Amino acid sequence: MEFDKVKELSQRYLFPNYGRLDLAFERGEGCYLYDDEGKQYLDTVAGIAVCSLGYSHPEWVKAMRDQVSHLVHVSNLYYIKEQAQLAQRISTITPEPITRTLFCNSGAEANEGAMKTAVRYTGRTKIMSALNGFHGRTSAAMGATGQKNIQNSFEALINKDAYVYYTFNDLEDVKAKMTKDTAALIIEGIQGESGVHSATREFFRGVRDLCTDNGTLMIVDEVQTGMGRTGQWWCCDALGVIPDIMTTAKGLAAGMPIGAVMSTDEIASVMTPGTHGTTFGGNPLVTASGCAVIDIINREHLLENVRTVGEAWTKDLKALQADFPNKIVDVRGMGFIQGVEISTPEEAASIRDYMIGHQVLVNLAHGKTVRLIPPLIFSMKQKDDFMKVFSEAVALL
Repeated sequence: MEFDKVKELSQRYLFPNYGRLDLAFERGEGCYLYDDEGKQYLDTVAGIAVCSLGYSHPEWVKAMRDQVSHLVHVSNLYYIKEQAQLAQRISTITPEPITRTLFCNSGAEANEGAMKTAVRYTGRTKIMSALNGFHGRTSAAMGATGQKNIQNSFEALINKDAYVYYTFNDLEDVKAKMTKDTAALIIEGIQGESGVHSATREFFRGVRDLCTDNGTLMIVDEVQTGMGRTGQWWCCDALGVIPDIMTTAKGLAAGMPIGAVMSTDEIASVMTPGTHGTTFGGNPLVTASGCAVIDIINREHLLENVRTVGEAWTKDLKALQADFPNKIVDVRGMGFIQGVEISTPEEAASIRDYMIGHQVLVNLAHGKTVRLIPPLIFSMKQKDDFMKVFSEAVALL
């Protein structure tokens, strides 16, 4: 279908809740997307950190075809082989003693499941979350998202008394606001949506200590940073902290809709039959996808690729910042979650548009940060191809 027809139908029949760019894609291969005219685009967005293996990875495609031909969905009324297999694989990549998994359909649902678990386990009523964090757009997850622009007009759905907002990277603020009624503190190792802001190791470890001292559960939101995006399986690994509960979603199934809550035997034990559930969560198709993703990341040494290419990419971006200090405010992040803050939102949009015109896709976060979240297979050559076009775009500002 031609692009104009896709746009016409979308504008006629879909809710107008997305500000879409004038692009539509027919297929993908590796780190490239192709439009209806066959034009190739180098993709550093990866479906917003979802397509961890890029597009049409042959081993993943085979796993999906095999699963579709056998069983797509039953329900959680029964034992599901693929679900059990994925939970076992996840237990091999999470820090001890996190060995249990609850599957759902998205990151927001995973964060809601994590908060429900924490409240039930502790018997407490308060959730602490960071200003400028992002944990999803369902009611409780939106309540934990410390951004007024996301909460505005939906206040009726949010129990304001349940949430306490702290300042990211300010341990004294956390200490002052945590009480014996705090069930959980939810935190991102890197705040992706607000412009790729990283927690310091000192702050992250300090939060861990405060949670332990107060009997508060530490929930680490790894929805965007997990599954190898930082060069480790989890951002909390890179920061040297073991949380009580972890959540993930985006990269876990390479494009299939999945979310997961991971915790210890003791904490998971409170979620007895009837306390939580989902019709589609953890069905055979999505969990078979997750199994394939973990196997491929291990077999192809993709964590090492993220570290190697990511470190070189950071150096290149910081060198470009040194050349254009009046145009690039900051370079942040690690591995394959990099943020390049541009002086103004208008200039950031100009860079994005230039890149699209030269067949490279980038994403803007929080208005003026170019967020780079490519597939984990992104190569050194593709990094160089990106830098050539990006340097041109910055120089033309």
